[in-house]
Amino acid sequence: MVKFMVVFHKPGDDALFEQRYNEFLALIERMPSITRRQVVSVTGSPMGVTDLYRILEVYFEDTSQMEASLRTPAGQEAGGHLNGFQRGTFEMIFADVYEEAGGHTGV
Repeated sequence: MVKFMVVFHKPGDDALFEQRYNEFLALIERMPSITRRQVVSVTGSPMGVTDLYRILEVYFEDTSQMEASLRTPAGQEAGGHLNGFQRGTFEMIFADVYEEAGGHTGV
């Protein structure tokens, strides 16, 4: 499994961010082949204050499905909508996902 993540830093204008974020999320939801979606609202850090605000994680079965989905008209429209966010306030990341049931490695 793979995921595409968009990590948002704290916005200067919360109301404007929420409006643009909800529009962006609606566009993401139109993309094909998504197997799971997670929205993470950052509440803090063990290191104290963090500049992270929200993380959107969009899961796909494999890299080829993710890449194909991002290239669709819906994926391109969602990507274009990111231009509405202030430059430098978000990062995009691709990641491989490995999951285990429970929290132990069996050792």
